[in-house]
Amino acid sequence: MLFHGAAWLLLLAFLHLVVCAEDYYKILGINKQASDKQIKSAYRQLSKKYHPDKNPNDDTAHERFVEVAEAYEALIDADSRKIYDQYGHEGLKKRQQGGGGHHDPFDLFSRFFGGGGHYQRGQPRGHSVEVKVGVSLRDFYNGRDTEFQWDKQQICEECDGSGSQDGAVDVCGHCGGHGIRIIKHQLAPGMFQQIQTQCDACGGRGKTIKHKCPVCNGNRVLRKPTTVAIKIERGAARDSKIVYENEADASPDYVAGDLVVTLTEKEPDLELDNPEHVDGVFFRRRGNDLFWREVLSLREAWMGDWTRNITHLDGHIVRLGRERGQVVQPGQVDTVENEGMPLWHEDGDSVYHETEFGKLYVEYTVVLPDQLESGMEKDFWATWEKWRGKIGVDLHKDSGRPEKPIPDEGVERDEL
Repeated sequence: MLFHGAAWLLLLAFLHLVVCAEDYYKILGINKQASDKQIKSAYRQLSKKYHPDKNPNDDTAHERFVEVAEAYEALIDADSRKIYDQYGHEGLKKRQQGGGGHHDPFDLFSRFFGGGGHYQRGQPRGHSVEVKVGVSLRDFYNGRDTEFQWDKQQICEECDGSGSQDGAVDVCGHCGGHGIRIIKHQLAPGMFQQIQTQCDACGGRGKTIKHKCPVCNGNRVLRKPTTVAIKIERGAARDSKIVYENEADASPDYVAGDLVVTLTEKEPDLELDNPEHVDGVFFRRRGNDLFWREVLSLREAWMGDWTRNITHLDGHIVRLGRERGQVVQPGQVDTVENEGMPLWHEDGDSVYHETEFGKLYVEYTVVLPDQLESGMEKDFWATWEKWRGKIGVDLHKDSGRPEKPIPDEGVERDEL
């Protein structure tokens, strides 16, 4: 019994070590075989995501920020990572007690991002970037989760934004690290003019690099195609904007501005935007209302007895029609309630909100025949003559216009 009890204790202790060894990897979202580059990349993304300046009054985000910093420190150092993999948190505790304690997570963040840190107080803020994304009317109506790419300026991961291959950055010997130089010009004997100019040796940075990073060539940043996930809300307004905070061009020298995505309505692509061949892709939108033009023949407009089934943007059918004897005038507009755009609401389609819709306006265009067959022409003429004699109206006579042209004899006209 004692042997079995000891075996269980050893097994539990081993499982505890395994679980502990996985904790930091789970926090960073990586596996145990992750490279240093993958560890740095994970820290870069998560530290920005959970930074307290980006998540004010969110204690959970602050805790996650500290955990991410601890995980990064434990795994980026080869000796520390080896101890953690073998002995878990307890092994790291003993190492810290021997003088290898944790650093301030904010100081770590600042040092990681080239000495400035994306959210350091007093640091200048970069410009916001506006990107226009074309969205089909179908996606505005139904809503959609999609993505787009843009060339974003990113901090070089190879050198962590230092620009140096070996991490060594020296103070500029020309400007003393100030980034500016004072130049004196003699205007006259005893008269001098001082001009402050940017240091041309270091480009105003105050630092120089002997061994430039081969990836960014010492620029500390480079542009890469970046994929951005975007959620198009159902019924979103045309030219509405979605703001991604601090997701514009990044740099070690300033806080990234906002990425502003403007949703513009694009012309429908019959191959990409209309796989189900719905009529609704040809709707026209104005605010929350939709517009459609329906073509009728002379017989349909005059005699009625017709139906049309229009396939809406989500695939449901809108039925139009007239009974026999119901006339449709050219240019006549019908209003179909609740068949327009869905009215956007912050609760969307949920138990807390029932989606309302705008109107669909249908304008009728009547197509007249170019010519009539002789037999049809005789029949129509006879019919019109018969009814014109009984109830016909002479539009010219009723208009009050003169029966004959008025002679213009004796009327003087100015020469052109």
